[in-house]
Amino acid sequence: MSYGPPRPSDAVATSDMLGTVEPRQCALCEENHISSLILLCHTGYMTSYLPPSSAPVRRRQASPPIRTNSIASSAGVMAVVVAIMWILEVIDTMLGNTLDHFGIHSWTGQGLWEIFTAPWLHYGWAHLAGNSVPLFVLGMLVYLESTRTWIVSGLTIMVCSGLFAWCFSAPGTITLGASGIVFGWLAYLLVRGLFTKRLHDILIAIIVFLIYGSVLWGVLPGAAGVSWQAHLGGAVGGVISASRLARHSR
Repeated sequence: MSYGPPRPSDAVATSDMLGTVEPRQCALCEENHISSLILLCHTGYMTSYLPPSSAPVRRRQASPPIRTNSIASSAGVMAVVVAIMWILEVIDTMLGNTLDHFGIHSWTGQGLWEIFTAPWLHYGWAHLAGNSVPLFVLGMLVYLESTRTWIVSGLTIMVCSGLFAWCFSAPGTITLGASGIVFGWLAYLLVRGLFTKRLHDILIAIIVFLIYGSVLWGVLPGAAGVSWQAHLGGAVGGVISASRLARHSR
């Protein structure tokens, strides 16, 4: 590129010099110019030659901004989710625990669709109380990012957790509870920063690990009556969600 005001000879060209030419759109000022000339922009300084190709200039469209949610709306959504679980437990108690039948029945065909009902049900009040607080906190942190993230990650985790419980539990086992979702959102928040490379995601991962990191042992076989299979499947679903959602957000 040259600098300084153009010489008069730079701005003039005859038809003998140009031959047959066609005007092309300048990528800088969006005006039509003859592509074989050195262009004189409206600033009075010379620009470089336009490319001879007649292909239209493609402009990269900016990605739409990610719409985050407020703390109040995130807390409100998770409060509704947890409240539904408590209401269902009240109904289950009044009906003599008959709703437990809608848990995941391993190695049976009917148990597959119950992947979507099992997380809402629990084996008693202690089981529900143990899941309510971490589900509320972790779910709220995910919902803060965006509603789409919350829905996509939640469904992915639910399916992965349910399939692991269905496939790897002993035949005839009935699996209930939201702990698979808890482990899934925990894993999502812990690894999200590895894919997004965003500082605030990494800081959230550190804080979440300091608070809930000790429960990660729940993905390994341990205490009787605890579905480590659902926990492990949920964690796998969380990692998958973090990877795919980070790729789409770029």
